[in-house]
Order: sequence, then C-alpha cells, then structure tokens
Amino acid sequence: MIVFDLRCGNAHVFEAWFGSSDDYADQKQRGLIACPMCGDAQIAKAVMAPNVAAKGNSRAEATSVPVAMADKSPDEIKAVLGALAKAQAAMLEQSQWVGRDFADKARAMHLGETDTAAIHGEVSSDQARALIDEGVPVAPLPFPVIPPEAQN
Repeated sequence: MIVFDLRCGNAHVFEAWFGSSDDYADQKQRGLIACPMCGDAQIAKAVMAPNVAAKGNSRAEATSVPVAMADKSPDEIKAVLGALAKAQAAMLEQSQWVGRDFADKARAMHLGETDTAAIHGEVSSDQARALIDEGVPVAPLPFPVIPPEAQN
C-alpha cells in the first residue's frame, strides 16, 4: 500500500491509500478519485513533506489533526478507525463484489428490474453523482477495497 496527499481543484488536501502508484494512475484516469469534502474530481498529488527522522532516530509528534478528532488521543483515533474498518469488513462479507458493473446493477435494482441485493464495486465520481441524482441509494465506503482478483 502507498499513501498520497491529494489536492482537489478547490484546494482541499486529503490523504488516500492505493495498492501502488499504478493503481493511483489508473483510478485517476478513470475518474474514480474525488475530493471527500466537495466531490471535485480534478485531483492532483499535493506536495508531501518527507517523513525524515530527527537525530537520534526519534520522530516529532504530529501536530495537524482534523478538528473533530483534535481532543482525542492517538490510541482513541486508532480505536475508532479500527472499529470502522471492522464494521466495513463485516458488511462487505455480506455483499457481492460487482466491480465496474456497480452503477448498472445498482440502477437496475432501484428500478425493480432485478432483485435487490447487497453489492459493492467501482464507479467514477460522475457515475456516483448520476446515481444519487436518480435517487439510487448508494454511499461511498470509508476505506479502499481491494478487488478480489487483485488479492494475493
């Protein structure tokens, strides 16, 4: 896994994890990356400060924390993120991976053309907006999902 600081066209900076640099490039090219704050799909890598250890191989504590978590300890933040990741994993166990067919399958279920089922997959930000505009009940997952065919 690799983490990038990304910046949208509205100057929001956010962190995103990818399986590799090639995964980032592929998802960006297909329009799958959007700003979590405003939904803008004009994404570029932001300048990242190198994580260089101080003399004595010690690191300074991070000073930039999202406002909602500013009063939480690192252990509390890890616990919250861990619980959220565990909940997502449990939910995905009961869901079928449909890959790039997600928009078509979700729309067909919404229109009553097929039976409803729990599914997850990939859509571009434009496809996601179209589904939402049509009233299709969809939501982004908080953590990235590795497609089954890409897992070791």
